[in-house]
Formats: sequence, C-alpha cells, structure tokens
Amino acid sequence: MRIRLALAAAVAALGIGSATAESGVSVTPSGVSKACSSRYTHAALSWGHKCLAVGQYCKRSGDREYHRYRFHCHQRDSEGRYHLTR
Repeated sequence: MRIRLALAAAVAALGIGSATAESGVSVTPSGVSKACSSRYTHAALSWGHKCLAVGQYCKRSGDREYHRYRFHCHQRDSEGRYHLTR
C-alpha cells in the first residue's frame, strides 16, 4: 500500500499524469486505437472511440460531433429513436 502511494506521489511530482490529460490524447494499453472494418468509420467522439455506420442508433446531442465524420443524427424511426444517416 505504501509503495503505491509513493509511486503515485512520484508520478504526480513529475507531472506525467497531467501531460496526457492536458494534451487530450488517449492511449490504449496496446497503444493502438480501435480498429474498424471497412464498412465502418472510426470516430473519436467525446464519449469514446466508436465505429460508425449508417443506420446505427445515435445521440441527438452529439450531432455536431458526427458531422466531423460526415454523418448526421437527424433521422427518427417510428418509435422516436435517432439513427445515423449520410
């Protein structure tokens, strides 16, 4: 327990943890981002990395972020849920 606290204090003193938080870069343990098949488009959204495709459910509040990847979240189905379109 004491070793963990000492290690955490050393990391905080060196500023290693804050450098990655400030840069906004997220690194997965393997160092590789999520891979998507050819049918999908990889998107780095504020709530995480996603593989996007036409017809998937989408967050209406995230429509501006989908626009960066040329998707739109305007289409509703008969039950009122939003789906991605191009």
